[in-house]
Amino acid sequence: MAAASRNPDTTKGDYPWWLVALVAIGLALAVVIAANEIYAQVFGVILQGLWVTIFVTVVAFLLATLVGLGVALLGLSDHAALRQVARFYTEVIRGVPILVLLFYIAFVGAPAVVALANFVLGPLIAAGYAEPLLVRDVSLMWRAILALTIGYSAFIGEVFRAGIQSVDKGQVEAAKALGLSRTQRFRLVVLPQAIRVILPPLGNDFVAMVKDSSLVSVLGVSDITQMAKIYASGSFRFFETYSIVAYVYLILTVGLSLALRGLEQRLRKGAER
Repeated sequence: MAAASRNPDTTKGDYPWWLVALVAIGLALAVVIAANEIYAQVFGVILQGLWVTIFVTVVAFLLATLVGLGVALLGLSDHAALRQVARFYTEVIRGVPILVLLFYIAFVGAPAVVALANFVLGPLIAAGYAEPLLVRDVSLMWRAILALTIGYSAFIGEVFRAGIQSVDKGQVEAAKALGLSRTQRFRLVVLPQAIRVILPPLGNDFVAMVKDSSLVSVLGVSDITQMAKIYASGSFRFFETYSIVAYVYLILTVGLSLALRGLEQRLRKGAER
């Protein structure tokens, strides 16, 4: 009884039947796609946007992680002004929906940046050494990546902040007593321990970004959802099209979730050793 209570995987009902059912449904749908010409055609069209979805998600997440780490470090600064700036950024960005942020960055932020760049480069443009920038020179895909970066950086910043603060202060003080610099303490003592706390929620944010990347279709970016919209509007096969879209996103998100869960369990076992 005690052993069963310590290992929840051995208790009755913990066998992942939900995963078995999901895999069975997925395999059945794969057979349908292979055997049915219409579903196969829809699947082929949607896959054309898969690499755009992956590119947007990976690039935006890496940038959001870097920005989020910077925001977290500002929030933990010894200077009150920097902490207030980090808190202001976090609260404002978290309070704006991702979709609104996409529209704002695409149609307000990008033109403002182009106008500022032209103002700074004004003397060079007037002298003929540079061409004026145009708003259309900034691709909609990169506007979408920037919006996702800003939107998720606030959440990721909070993940980093919580993970860093979870490290015992005594170890930081011991590292300081050994003469390690602030950068060395963070790199050698704080971050290796905080990463065990940071990785699970960071992985959840990555899975969430995979789903939220579908919002870039409102800007006309040719991701999975946009390709589905184009095909469905021309063929009127909405059921087949969006069933395949849901199927593809489920494969991506469930597969990532299982991989991240395995990584989390491995880290937990390593920490117990």
